[in-house]
This record gives sequence, structure tokens and C-alpha cells, in this order.
Amino acid sequence: MPTRPWLRRLVVAELAAIAIVLAVVGWYVWQSRSAPSLNGTLLDPPQEIPTIQLTGSDGQPHALTDFQGKVTVVFFGYTHCPDVCPMTASTMARARAMLGNQADRVQLVFVSVDPERDSPERLASYLAKYDPTFLGLTGDEERIRELATVFGVHYAKVESTSALGYLVEHTSSSFVLDTQGKLRAVLPFGLTPEQMASDLRALLRR
Repeated sequence: MPTRPWLRRLVVAELAAIAIVLAVVGWYVWQSRSAPSLNGTLLDPPQEIPTIQLTGSDGQPHALTDFQGKVTVVFFGYTHCPDVCPMTASTMARARAMLGNQADRVQLVFVSVDPERDSPERLASYLAKYDPTFLGLTGDEERIRELATVFGVHYAKVESTSALGYLVEHTSSSFVLDTQGKLRAVLPFGLTPEQMASDLRALLRR
């Protein structure tokens, strides 16, 4: 018995619909497998970062966009910080050590929110205790404030009776730029070295 034309068209349409559904499902499966699973928050699409130069702990001018080709971890803190900053620097140093031969592809940049006390020399001495490759940035208060605003970082001086002098309240998250120099992920304070190393490995694969 010959197949009715309308039935043939219906079958073709149903097969086409099934093919489209399978293609969509396949795309989502591919996306879920290719996208890194992070302990932090992945930003998609990544965000452009302006070129704002500050003075490095090496005495040279630097912008965060100088490190393309590497994954750059950016942290806003200060050397008189009693807790969050030393914990973050220590965690980052241990995480970087876990990366083995990939460690050279990761750069930590510590942006001072206390330029009044954090000279390039002081930053160099402070960061060397954790990892000699860590780079500090300091400089003009207006430029630091402008850069902090780009990342949504808050900081403010707080008077204190501490022997350390005044304190600076500041955002405790770290920010990761991808190898193209774009903001790609936000890592919350409190990750273990293992969690941070895992996130860095995932971002290095992108």
C-alpha cells in the first residue's frame, strides 16, 4: 500500500524535530562538560578590565592587563591587615605550589588599599614571606579607588586602638583574570588551598 503524502511529510517533520532536540541536548551536554566546575563563581561572558597603571613592588609600573598569557589572581588588601590578607596570601602560596609545572602560568597581584603605609618596598618585603613571585601594586589613592570600583571592591579606613594603628575594612574575595586579561571568576574568602588550586587548574584549561 503506497504511503500517503501527508503521512510522509508528518514523519519527516517529526524526525526533523527530534534531530533539533537531540542537537540542543548535545550542545548543553557539551557545554556542561567543557565549562569548568568551580568552587568560586564563573563569569560568563568574562568582563573587560581597563588599563590602570600603579607602581609595582618591583619598582616598575604595571597594569593588571600586563599579564596576558597567565591566569592572574587579584586581591585587594594591605600589609597591616591582621587576618584576611595573611590568610589569603598563605592560601594562594600553597595553592600555587600544588600546581607543579603549571605554577609559572599563575600570577598573584596584591593591590594595596592602604597606599599611605604600603610603599613598594614594604609590599616587596611582605609578599616575599609567602612567595617571591607575588607582585604588589600601590600608588595614587585616586587610581587605586578607580581600580577597586571596577571590581566592585569596597574599602574604608577604620580608627582602632590596635598596635597596628588604623585598620582598613575591605572586600575579602579574590578575582581571577583569564589568559586574555579579562575578569573570569570570583573566589570567595575561605577556600582551602586544594579548592583554590582546583579552580586555577580549571581556568588554566580554558
